[in-house]
Amino acid sequence: MEYAVETFSLTKIFSDWWGRRKVYAVDDLNLQVKFNEVFGLLGPNGSGKTTTLKMLLGLLHPTKGKSLCLGGDATDPKISARIGFLPEESYLYRYLNARETLDFYGRLFRLDRGLRKARIEALLDMVGLKAVANRPVGTFSKGMARRIGLAQALINDPDLLILDEPTTGLDPIGTRQIKDLIIKLAQRGKTILLCSHLLADVEDVCDRIAILYGGKVQAKGKVTDLLRQTDKRQITTGAISDEAIEQIRQILRRENADCEVTSPMDKLETFFVNTVVAAQRYSKQTSGAVSTTKLGDFLVAGAVTENILDKLVSTPLSQQSNLKPPPTEPTAPLKSADAQPDKQLLSDLTQPAKPQEPVKADKGIDTNPVLTDATQAKDNVRQDVLDQLRARSEHQNGLPRHKNDSEAGESGDA
Repeated sequence: MEYAVETFSLTKIFSDWWGRRKVYAVDDLNLQVKFNEVFGLLGPNGSGKTTTLKMLLGLLHPTKGKSLCLGGDATDPKISARIGFLPEESYLYRYLNARETLDFYGRLFRLDRGLRKARIEALLDMVGLKAVANRPVGTFSKGMARRIGLAQALINDPDLLILDEPTTGLDPIGTRQIKDLIIKLAQRGKTILLCSHLLADVEDVCDRIAILYGGKVQAKGKVTDLLRQTDKRQITTGAISDEAIEQIRQILRRENADCEVTSPMDKLETFFVNTVVAAQRYSKQTSGAVSTTKLGDFLVAGAVTENILDKLVSTPLSQQSNLKPPPTEPTAPLKSADAQPDKQLLSDLTQPAKPQEPVKADKGIDTNPVLTDATQAKDNVRQDVLDQLRARSEHQNGLPRHKNDSEAGESGDA
């Protein structure tokens, strides 16, 4: 494989209600994204950037043409397991907290428990959400939702990372953090395809770019080659004296060249980040996201975060599918009459006994209560009800039927 992402005459035409061709969202697109490269896909609204990403991932079927990701079709589970995707809008379950959200996506990739736990903690620390990891994501701001969205895109340690407007809604610190993260991931060997409207961000991180308009590529190439002004020269020096500057001016006049001498300026983003970082050293913890430059251990080449004990005791999924449950003895299906206890039996059993009238004491008559024939018969009925319920319960549970007291007594006498 020479390219991580490649398209061949990729075209998408959206039709109206009657099936008539209406809009060329992407028109005969041919792109090649190299391995270990940060590639920027730029263009105004409606130029076909998001449509291109969806066709690459198999979320949209192209009208014609073909696309390859990591040498195969992105709909293949073996290929999709190596791809991380951050959509333009983060669709998250609002009632799950940050840890539960990442655990959910880790389960989708069938990561074992020990590996999921290690990656979740590393990602939360990396995106600055560890302090609010137990808050429901539905209470997150848009910038915090983008952070947790980026974390879920990295939970499977992908080889190809596709980011659609990753810095939308982020503050300047979050934007700088995402850019630093992209650079570090590229240094580790990952391939990143990036879509963004913020051209300054793309300029800082991308190796090559392509500008779309009307679904077609209008310009593409290395960022340095496209932006370099070959008809001008720029010299940056340290602090020099005014006499040296005047001598430089005289030399440039002999060359018939204009000269403008100014002091270099930092970017506002750099000044903002430095100011906030200095303030964070003396401030208390915030309830929002925290700026950090850490990279998850599992995203660093050669790092091992998997718990060895969990690996030893866990059974691979392929082996679990081959395991069959032990055979059980067949049990006779319960009839509908046996499935539920007899209401009449329960009613007879729970019926309260009538209070017995005390027998008046008389000469020659024992003062102990005497059971009448009716009372003895009622007790016999209740004993029969208990025996029936016990036999039914033992039948449902598959247990051998036990003998009642009278039967046990007879067998014992025998």
